[in-house]
Amino acid sequence: MEFFAYHGCFKEEQLIGTRFIVDLSVETDTTAAELSDHLYDTVNYVTLYNAVKTEMEQKSHLLEHVSRRIINSLNTIFPGITCIELKVSKLNPPVGGKMKEISFSTSWNRK
Repeated sequence: MEFFAYHGCFKEEQLIGTRFIVDLSVETDTTAAELSDHLYDTVNYVTLYNAVKTEMEQKSHLLEHVSRRIINSLNTIFPGITCIELKVSKLNPPVGGKMKEISFSTSWNRK
């Protein structure tokens, strides 16, 4: 998923924004959907995307904070998710030199 957002510790980042890439993988039991062929028996990709989009639209200083909000939101909307793998990448970060991206990766498992 690609977004334009305003995350960063520097004032300029929160004013001018930049592009972000969100890589997301979720695990859930799909047995009901496999048998029924109904969307409401599985994770709806549109709802998943919109949940991530909503969190990306809220300014944060840290990618870690954005990532935790995304995980919390997905857990609220989709209680059947058992595992989340998430990577949030900021493209062209302002580090004083040329850098393609900087990323934060995390995972969550239901215990």
